[in-house]
Amino acid sequence: MDNQVIIIDFTKQDASIYVDLEVFDDVQKKTFREEVRFLDDLLYGDLVHDKRSPLSESCRIETIEYLKVYFDR
Repeated sequence: MDNQVIIIDFTKQDASIYVDLEVFDDVQKKTFREEVRFLDDLLYGDLVHDKRSPLSESCRIETIEYLKVYFDR
């Protein structure tokens, strides 16, 4: 199985998009569910933070790329 990103829900407010998502990290064989936020084109949240993310580096990068494409950011 590969990394998986599932968008549970999202809300748009002005220039922000709040995204509730679930990510399966294939390296760790674990699932994480958290909220991240786009402010314009910038993505915020511990799940995607380069130092605080619980995800493996490959999964974190793949998650960021997926969200940017999905939300056209």
